[in-house]
Amino acid sequence: MADIRRSAGLLLFRRTAAGAEVLLGHMGGPFWARKDAGAWSVPKGEYGDDEQPWDAARREFREELGLAAPEGTPLPLGEVVQSGGKHVTVWALEADLDPADVVPGTFTMEWPPRSGRTAEFPELDRVAWFTLDAAREALVKAQAAFLDRLAQQL
Repeated sequence: MADIRRSAGLLLFRRTAAGAEVLLGHMGGPFWARKDAGAWSVPKGEYGDDEQPWDAARREFREELGLAAPEGTPLPLGEVVQSGGKHVTVWALEADLDPADVVPGTFTMEWPPRSGRTAEFPELDRVAWFTLDAAREALVKAQAAFLDRLAQQL
């Protein structure tokens, strides 16, 4: 059986006079630098068989945003399979945070390709609050299902 790539994340939401808003991160690195629509994601990351998805979601939140995951009652939003085959499990948490407080984690990759040089890039180069409608346009396509599931629970 082929290894299934699994990822887990936390979708923060807050209630405003205009309705619910969610916190998304713009994927860092050179591939995403000039893209906006479809280049935002729930803060998430991969985990292995030795870690529970909820623990991974909280760990990845800290790694990607540089902030501890907020306390609160998680709302399970289930799983989606992204176009590349990755299985993503997400929980929603009601919390507010200032995107200016985010200190993103980094990753290293060869850049430019086949140059033999490595460069460091932020996991997320921007973090922002979106209304559910705006988030639907910004998010990686498969993750929009999490917005529908959150809206049903609110």
